[in-house]
Amino acid sequence: MNVCDRLLDTRPVRSHAAFRRWWVGSTLSVFGGQLTTVAVLYQTWESTGSSLAVGSLGIARAVPAVLFGLLGGSVADTVDRRRLVLLTTSGQFACAGALVLQALSGFGSWWVLLALVAAQESCGATGAPARRSFTARLLPDRQLPAGMALNHLGMQTAMLSGPALAGVIIAARGVEGCYLLNAMTFAAAFYAVLRLPTIRPEADENRRKPATISAGLRYVASRPELHGAFLTDVLATVLAMPTVLFPMVNEERFGGSPETLGLFWSALAAGGIAAGLASGLITRLSRPGVVMLTAAGVWAVALTGFGVAQQLWLLLGCLTLGGAADTISVISRGALVQLAIPDSHRGRISSVDHIVGAAGPDLGEFRGGLLAGATSATFAAVSGALCCGLGILTLAVANRPLRRFTVPNSSASQPLQRG
Repeated sequence: MNVCDRLLDTRPVRSHAAFRRWWVGSTLSVFGGQLTTVAVLYQTWESTGSSLAVGSLGIARAVPAVLFGLLGGSVADTVDRRRLVLLTTSGQFACAGALVLQALSGFGSWWVLLALVAAQESCGATGAPARRSFTARLLPDRQLPAGMALNHLGMQTAMLSGPALAGVIIAARGVEGCYLLNAMTFAAAFYAVLRLPTIRPEADENRRKPATISAGLRYVASRPELHGAFLTDVLATVLAMPTVLFPMVNEERFGGSPETLGLFWSALAAGGIAAGLASGLITRLSRPGVVMLTAAGVWAVALTGFGVAQQLWLLLGCLTLGGAADTISVISRGALVQLAIPDSHRGRISSVDHIVGAAGPDLGEFRGGLLAGATSATFAAVSGALCCGLGILTLAVANRPLRRFTVPNSSASQPLQRG
């Protein structure tokens, strides 16, 4: 095994054509989504000049993400997941086309734009639990952590490059250029899913019962390794999410320079991409729960350093370390969750994973902003990170099944393939 293969485990894309197509299509889809996010923000501000209108876009995405995410999880455990994703991707493609038309016609009002954003998010959230289950069905268990790492690396790369390119496209072609390119990425994602085999939920002894949302939540509550994994993410995001504090910290310590502020986000992203490129060092480890808890603890330490650092180089170093730790934690949690559940429940529990990942950072930013407004950015950052670290340490000591969870040596069933 050469050094590159040891750093980044590429076996899933080299050995499994179905996963390779799915990975490329989903990465392109995330990239297109970033283009649309920037374009919608720009169009809303240009047409309304209202920060309240811009903030309402978050509500238009968050509410459908929760409601339709739960619904999609229940549906994904009763139907062919491939067909469900094809249907919801078609809905997203139609919304992307409508965004192009409203931008070209000049007829679309802010309310039309808001409705299209909500409709597209509703389609995406309905299909998200099924999409999250694909990697576990397309790869053998031993390669699942590597597949999750590649998924996260593709997402991080798209989230770093998408907004930068969106600014160039808007300047050259207007927001309609971003919307059009987004529609093209949905077409690529549709083709990738179309080439997948049928993915029906696998039967087990519980399959006779209705695939209800409450049954999925009860299953999570009954498995310490599952609710421990979700609690780890909640502690890390709700208590220690730092991004809302960036402008205040930049103003207090570095004079409010926009160039300096941009480096804060770049440092987080750089750490995440670096960890993704070296993810082979951790995806081959057999105890994802231990890896996740350790990474979450490093995240807490790094953000404590961010809270107190007065030198720019030290602050950026802490954020880079935090971005790397976050990536490792997300990869390990995703692999553990998919491996710890029977396929008959994978849709519903993936919906919980989706909601925790989507809502946790938003709640964390609300907490951080509220506390910083009442005290200071430094107190909000340090207190949140210390509470996060204490919570992670307590969870690590108390939750033995989470610590001892082990990746199976061999897959219980063969991965799905389609030529």
